[in-house]
Amino acid sequence: MIKDLFLKRRSYRKFSAEEISENDVQFILRAALLSPSSRGRCTWHFVVVEDKLDLEKLADAKSSGSGFLKNCRLAVVVCGDALENDCWLEDGAIAAYGMLLQAEDLGLGACWCQIHKRLLADGTSSEDVVRGVLDIPENQNVLCIVGIGHKETELAPQDEDTLKWENVHLNKW
Repeated sequence: MIKDLFLKRRSYRKFSAEEISENDVQFILRAALLSPSSRGRCTWHFVVVEDKLDLEKLADAKSSGSGFLKNCRLAVVVCGDALENDCWLEDGAIAAYGMLLQAEDLGLGACWCQIHKRLLADGTSSEDVVRGVLDIPENQNVLCIVGIGHKETELAPQDEDTLKWENVHLNKW
């Protein structure tokens, strides 16, 4: 059930060395391509990265929070052109979440790595680093990288008792 999938989905940053099947990769990309987009334009772009050296370079794309990418088996970089679509951020985020849910449904682990508006310690744009590693055109903004792999260990499902229901307002604030 989808309810259980939402509870099970966690951010995994430790992966085994096991390869991801081509069939699973296709399911994950299919989830992204089926994601809703503003006015149905589907203007996002995805760069699938399996090369170990490129994954290691992506792991250094920002000062913190990207190191786990060197151990994943697959990464999907989510891009969009702000001049082509003013909702590129939202569309990309929905597609990335679709990949996260699909990975969990397949028994894989996955984690979002924010790239948009992130910097290295020296002030270098993380987007520029990713563009340089993967030859992404300048007109494409890089939103995030979804790192995917077989889970090294299983995390407990989320605890429904910690849900912040106080942040839900009915009719008015």
